[in-house]
Amino acid sequence: MNINNRITKLFNIKYPIIQAGMVWVSGYKLASAVSNCGGLGLIGAGSMKPELLREHIQKAKSKTDKSFGVNIPLLRKDAEELINVVIEEEIKIVFTSAGHPGKYIEKLKSNNCVVVHVVPSIKYAKKAEEVGCDAIVGEGVEAGGHNGLDEITTMCLIPELVDVVNIPVIAAGGIADGRQIAAAFCLGAEGVQIGTRFAATIESSAHENFKRRIIEAKDNDTILALRKIGLIRMLKNDFSLRAVKADMDGKNELSLKELLGSKRERLGIFDGDEIEGAMEAGQSSGLITEILKVEQVFEKLIIEYDSVVNSLHNL
Repeated sequence: MNINNRITKLFNIKYPIIQAGMVWVSGYKLASAVSNCGGLGLIGAGSMKPELLREHIQKAKSKTDKSFGVNIPLLRKDAEELINVVIEEEIKIVFTSAGHPGKYIEKLKSNNCVVVHVVPSIKYAKKAEEVGCDAIVGEGVEAGGHNGLDEITTMCLIPELVDVVNIPVIAAGGIADGRQIAAAFCLGAEGVQIGTRFAATIESSAHENFKRRIIEAKDNDTILALRKIGLIRMLKNDFSLRAVKADMDGKNELSLKELLGSKRERLGIFDGDEIEGAMEAGQSSGLITEILKVEQVFEKLIIEYDSVVNSLHNL
C-alpha cells in the first residue's frame, strides 16, 4: 500500500487508514497502537469527561510520537470543555460528529487544528465544506452506532460526495478488510475510517464479551433501531430486539428515550452485558472472525489491499 495523497499529507501518516473514535472502545491504547502502525488513531471523547480525555491524551503522547487525534460528538453538553482540553493539550487533529462543526471551527482553526466532520449525506457534507472543514468522513448506514436517517449506503454515498465537494472524502461504514479499502479508493475516497474491526482488537478497551459477539456475528446479526431518537445499528440481543419492536409499535420519542436510558452503550460495550446492553457494531462484523493485535490487523489490511489491486492490474 504505497499511497501518497491529500489525506496522508493532511495527517502526516503512512497509510490513509483512520481508526474511528468509538465510545468505550478507543482510548489511548488503541489510538496510539494504530498511529504507531502508520495510520491515524483517534481517541473517542464521546464517553469521556474532560479530565479523563486529558489523561488519555497525555498517555497517548507517552506511547507514540506519531500523529493522533480526538473525536468529539458535538451534541454533548460539555463539547466545548472537551475542545478546550484538546487545545490545551495541543492536539492538532480533531474529528467532529453528531452536530454542526460551524459552532466551534473558528476556535479550532485559530489554534491550527485540522478539522474533519462525519457526514451521512450530501447536505451535511456541503455544510461542512462551507464552514471550513479540511476533510469529511462519509459514513454509510452499514456503520455501527448512530447513523443518518436517510440510510444511504457507503457504496452510493462516497461517489456522490466526491462529485459535490472539493475537500478530501474519507469512506466509512462497513469497512473491515483490504478489499473494501481498495473499493473505497475506486469510488473516489482518499482514505478510510474503520471502526468495528478495530473494536475487536487486543488494544480496544471494550469488554471481552463485546469483542466475542463481534467475531461470532454473521451477516444478519446487526439491526437498526430507535429511528425517532437517532438511528442506531447494534448487534442483535434482547434489548435491540425490544427497541425494534418499540419502533414497530409506534412508541413516541419519550417512550423510546426511556427504553434507551442513559448508559446502554456503556452497559453493552464496556461492561459486556449481552442481554441489556446496546452493543453498537457495524455490518462488517460478519467479516471479522478473530480478535487480533492492531499490528496484525494492519498487516492483513495491507496484504489484502495489495492482493486485490494487483489482481485488478491483471484484468
